[in-house]
Amino acid sequence: MRLPEPRGPLSAALRDDLLAGPVSPGTVDLAARTAEATADPLHDDDLQLALAVCYELHYRGFDDVDDALEWDPALLTLRAHLERRHTAALQELTGTRTPTDEPIDVQLTALIAADDGPSLSRHMARHGTPEQWREYLTLRSVYHLKEGDPHTFAIPRLHGRAKAAMVEIQADEYGGGTPGRMHSELFAGMMTDLGLDATYGALWDDAPAVAFTSVNTMSLFGLHRRWRAAALGHLACVEMTSSEPSRRYSAGLRRLGHDESTTVFYDEHVEADAVHEQIASVDMCGSLVSEDPALAADVLFGAACSLALDGLAARYLLGEWEAGRSALRDTAALAA
Repeated sequence: MRLPEPRGPLSAALRDDLLAGPVSPGTVDLAARTAEATADPLHDDDLQLALAVCYELHYRGFDDVDDALEWDPALLTLRAHLERRHTAALQELTGTRTPTDEPIDVQLTALIAADDGPSLSRHMARHGTPEQWREYLTLRSVYHLKEGDPHTFAIPRLHGRAKAAMVEIQADEYGGGTPGRMHSELFAGMMTDLGLDATYGALWDDAPAVAFTSVNTMSLFGLHRRWRAAALGHLACVEMTSSEPSRRYSAGLRRLGHDESTTVFYDEHVEADAVHEQIASVDMCGSLVSEDPALAADVLFGAACSLALDGLAARYLLGEWEAGRSALRDTAALAA
């Protein structure tokens, strides 16, 4: 994977610095000014790409960037400016939640039930065209080709039953020890079947800002001990809400003539996430909050972010398609 093409002054300056060596004070100052001036950070291509580049150094890195820069103090300072603006935008998007005395799994269920975001899975099941499917998978590839990894960062920050429960869930994400069954590999196979380049990071330049907003949020939660409970809440919400949508996505692919060799990624989630739901909400989040009730608000914040960002992506995709535009940055291929 090589550094992606810049999308504005900040990502351009960051790219130049990473290719040359340590991040310069001028680029750090530019990040601070960009974070302060950006009106809509969750949709801002320049800010979200720059943040994603910072985080990617903690994953697989870039072939054209020195691995030693992962912990460059100036880069971490730059990242912190972007994280503060990103976090503030998330809090504004999700609003304030006051935990109740009910078990946290009950509160998570109520939060999910109250969500009124658009259903992208219903559109893809009933109306999704092959072009729309390729655009959707391009957007989701930013996350699914590293599926499991952002949440896994939180494991060392836990202990006891919460830790064991999270490991149990994540083990399934990694195929239970079988490389070909890892969810990231199943997703890559589906991309290939639909004619997409499944190489890790190959489609970053095509993906819109909202693709990075979602993954950046997971990385933020996983990499900061401060947000460990939000990481668990986010993961629990994913497990509690993905089974039925996965069934619909699978149906949409079958409607277009694909068989189980292509739909296996979604078929796997129909079964696995139904099992994971109780483990995530009761064993993982329940154990965490029972030991430290003060973390309940962060669990709910993480779950609310999961719901809100899914809605953000769905509204973006559906809006672009309804307007007759491609949802990707390459406007040559229209999915409408």
